[in-house]
Amino acid sequence: MRALRIILIVAVILGGLFVIADRVAVGFAEDEAADRLKANEGLASTPDVSIEGFPFLTQVVGGELDDVKIGIKDYEATTGNANASDGTIRIDDLNAEMHGVEFSGDYSSATAGSATGTATIAYAELLEVAKSDATQVAPGVTVEVVSLSDGGDGKIKVSLKVSVGSAEVTRSVSVLSSVTVVGGDTVRVHADSLPELGVDLAEDQVREGIDFEQKIDQLPGGIQLDKVEAAADGVDISVKGSDVRLVG
Repeated sequence: MRALRIILIVAVILGGLFVIADRVAVGFAEDEAADRLKANEGLASTPDVSIEGFPFLTQVVGGELDDVKIGIKDYEATTGNANASDGTIRIDDLNAEMHGVEFSGDYSSATAGSATGTATIAYAELLEVAKSDATQVAPGVTVEVVSLSDGGDGKIKVSLKVSVGSAEVTRSVSVLSSVTVVGGDTVRVHADSLPELGVDLAEDQVREGIDFEQKIDQLPGGIQLDKVEAAADGVDISVKGSDVRLVG
């Protein structure tokens, strides 16, 4: 009985030491992964990296991590848009969960089998890079998108300034627009109906001034846009990807 008690005590101690060693190892791995991801993606700040699952050490032996969560603040994504002064658009929060992360023996490369996540772009940021000048939709008639906001039910409220005639008589109107993802890298804002501008114009002429698209590419590891919806402070985007390269 005494021998059994001793065995149990030793087992508990060894188990506790294993847990401590496992947590120390995962903490070191998370810090190392964050530093490498920062360097690999050219990030301004160090991202948050959380390696899920227990025990960590047995995952290392197997050469694959179950899940890795990554959080990046103020990520600068490429727009490919001449309207953007520096060719980038700021994503306030980019959070991704990587599944089935395989890594090399020297940890110089890591690739996730699949990834899902979310991102948020403020309305002011989207407006700044997508629309900059008034658009002439007919002789003497210009339309300018002046603000974007939450229109409810997943719609964007697009506020417009309309100028008519040489006297530049202006008035404000607004439309509700649907927002969708096109081709995995572009956000499209399309008015559900056309505003009353006070003059008769063809639909394609009016849409030239009120509809727009914004390309957002070169997200970390090659993840792509999946779905987008208008929210209180900006557009909420779902992202996804496969064979996502995190390092190397």
